[in-house]
Amino acid sequence: MDPYALKTLNAERRARRAAILVTDLGDGRDRVVREGDRVAGELGAAVAKAFRTGNSGSVEAEGRTFFLNAHLPQPRLVVIGAVHISQALAPMARIAGYPVEIIDPRTAFATPDRFPDIALHAEWPQVVLTRQPLDNYTALAALTHDPKIDDFALKAALDADCFYVGALGSRKTHAKRVERLLASGATADQIARIHAPIGLDIGAASPAEIAVAVLAQAIHAFRSRGLESKGAVA
Repeated sequence: MDPYALKTLNAERRARRAAILVTDLGDGRDRVVREGDRVAGELGAAVAKAFRTGNSGSVEAEGRTFFLNAHLPQPRLVVIGAVHISQALAPMARIAGYPVEIIDPRTAFATPDRFPDIALHAEWPQVVLTRQPLDNYTALAALTHDPKIDDFALKAALDADCFYVGALGSRKTHAKRVERLLASGATADQIARIHAPIGLDIGAASPAEIAVAVLAQAIHAFRSRGLESKGAVA
């Protein structure tokens, strides 16, 4: 591998940014493609698919054979609110391969007894998310129903372009949330990315069922990145 390409690739990985090492198997030349870089034609379509799936492999494009070595950050889930839904959601997400962190300043809720073996922060989101910023390989689920806790985290998630942003609450609750987020500087386009009411519409009623709906929606958001603008995802 070209030492410069290796240096570039390692820098992207350290920064939790996706990159693909594209190697022309005909002449051995390689280059690093960052997510968002423009690559035209058949190779571009293959690169886009690799970014979406995280799968590496060889592809035929423009009469040549390339090997795409995909390096995607591990997607993670940040949950705002140490509530009953979170108790069901955290172990489900871990089984699905999503590391989980839970943030809730209410120390009566954010306890290791209620969330064993989960990264737990009994602090305000303002403190935690300044120390550990969100990124576009993070899903955020705001579940407290408390604007003092949820709103900052939602705005931070929108600004960080998190791949999934969901918020618990009725449509009436969300309408008031939209007003507050607009006042805080969020744009209408950003706010339109929030899934509210949170979770796929499967008729979920219990905390565990809502957790299933939230996780499924987050996984769908991750696996369909880049397809929405092409009309390939409903």
